Amino acid sequence: MEMRMTRSKWFLPLFSVALGIVMLAAMWIGGNPSTGLQSLAIMTALGALILFGGRSETVRGLRGDGRDERFRQIDIHATALAGIVVLTTIIVAFIVEVARGHDGAPYSWLGAIGGLSYLLAVVALRLRG
Repeated sequence: MEMRMTRSKWFLPLFSVALGIVMLAAMWIGGNPSTGLQSLAIMTALGALILFGGRSETVRGLRGDGRDERFRQIDIHATALAGIVVLTTIIVAFIVEVARGHDGAPYSWLGAIGGLSYLLAVVALRLRG
């Protein structure tokens, strides 16, 4: 059921709009409704672009309805690269914060979560395969 839902061409566009609504609510609560409306507009535009992106293989792959084994491999490699970039950024930000005399938070927590999730994934995938 879950795999079929995420492979629907509607999943990512609707998820984008839903995330935009959550961002609007959070920013409205924080006293910034105009920024929240801008965020909702951006996320809705992204959802529309993905939904109406035509027959582009890339858009269909991102959307989920055009996935094949090759796109799954592209997705895995892109996810790994994004993870490396984010974790490297977190490590650099932690070092900068410590050098400024701060405690490194929230980067220490984000780095710990990233490292721990990586180790748990390695163990789980090793035991599974």
